[in-house]
Amino acid sequence: MAEVTTNLSIGQVAERTGLSVHALRFYEHEGLFVNPVRRGPGGRRVYSQDDVDWLTVCIILRASGMPLPALRRYADLVRQGAGNEEERLTLMREHQAHVTAQIGRLAECLDLIRFKVGVYEDLLNPDSAGDHQCHAPIPSAAAQPTEIRIGDARVSGS
Repeated sequence: MAEVTTNLSIGQVAERTGLSVHALRFYEHEGLFVNPVRRGPGGRRVYSQDDVDWLTVCIILRASGMPLPALRRYADLVRQGAGNEEERLTLMREHQAHVTAQIGRLAECLDLIRFKVGVYEDLLNPDSAGDHQCHAPIPSAAAQPTEIRIGDARVSGS
């Protein structure tokens, strides 16, 4: 049976999570850990598997676009323990709505990309003949200017 390592160095945690050592220190400084990071002999950081599991949650929430203040608030709520589940649920529902909207915007982007791939495949296909439209047909809903937001980037179009 494999032994569970409960005393992990910052380098081991960086390896397991894919975060840099600098990012781990930043997460600690920002109060994103649920439990205080322990210190071993010589003041070196010592992590547990629970810390790695919590970091995995944080990584997924950040990758899905959760802002640091919201992640910090979520960590605070978890740290406080039972009794604030309503607030945790509200925070997660708000983020769920954000992610769902982001997925919708990304699906629209993917539709355009697929269209453009098809245009260029047709242009490069010697058997294809006829009129080639290089721009996506404008859907009726796109008559108004739109703004697509992906992470921190904004793309405006009309």
